[in-house]
Amino acid sequence: MDMTFKGAARRLDDLDLPKLGARIGVGEDEIHAFLDVETSGRGFDAHGRPIILFEPHVFYRNLAGASRAKAVAAGLAYAKWGEKPYPRDSYPRLKAACAIDETAALRSASWGLGQVLGENFRAAGFPTVQAMVEAMMADEALQLAAAVNFIAANRLDGKLRKHDWAGFARGYNGASYGKNAYDIRLAAAFRKWSGIRDTPPPPAPVPIPQSPQPKGFMPVKAEPGKAGVRRGPFSGPFSGSLSGLRAAVLAPLVAAILSLFRKAPSLFRKVKP
Repeated sequence: MDMTFKGAARRLDDLDLPKLGARIGVGEDEIHAFLDVETSGRGFDAHGRPIILFEPHVFYRNLAGASRAKAVAAGLAYAKWGEKPYPRDSYPRLKAACAIDETAALRSASWGLGQVLGENFRAAGFPTVQAMVEAMMADEALQLAAAVNFIAANRLDGKLRKHDWAGFARGYNGASYGKNAYDIRLAAAFRKWSGIRDTPPPPAPVPIPQSPQPKGFMPVKAEPGKAGVRRGPFSGPFSGSLSGLRAAVLAPLVAAILSLFRKAPSLFRKVKP
């Protein structure tokens, strides 16, 4: 794993929102509201790294034995959420945690636009947490796709479609969602985006102009492997026999004319004045 956590960092396109929202039957207003509450609509920080939040209590439960003891001693892991305040930048703690156990550390951070916890990499559509993190580093559209996959896997899409903000908040953010007014903020963000015009769809592709053809004209299709070969006067089912007949008749006639020319050349010469 690249410990700079910097990838292509491609930004989200406006058309990605309705396209990904359609996977779970919602419009871009619901997706906008979700993104506003999770990460204020940003998937990367000022350094081009995915927005993350490292969770020491999650790191604690992903470790055991000597590794857990080492993480606890370094202040990187503790048993319960909220024991200590979170620093502004989670990356120094994440990198230190990776030095103890990379997989456990990556599983213990929330990633990207949807803040999908690394533990949920399978529900987000990835075979490993490392593959999920690589996608988070590459593209905000992949970050959003991971969140949409997680929503569908946990059957929260119906709550989002019904605008059951409390039910969605409980399923996505946990039982303590009320402490952050997650549901109230979702409802407010949805009202805001509902009053903003949706992204217009892309224009339909322009058809390629065709030259006008006479009425009733039917283009001749070439036989496979014979494109560009013109059909002659003896084409058709009897072309072989007719071609042989033509050769049998014309060959003796040409030979007779040439013989006559050689025997009496004066007959074919111009008369002098």
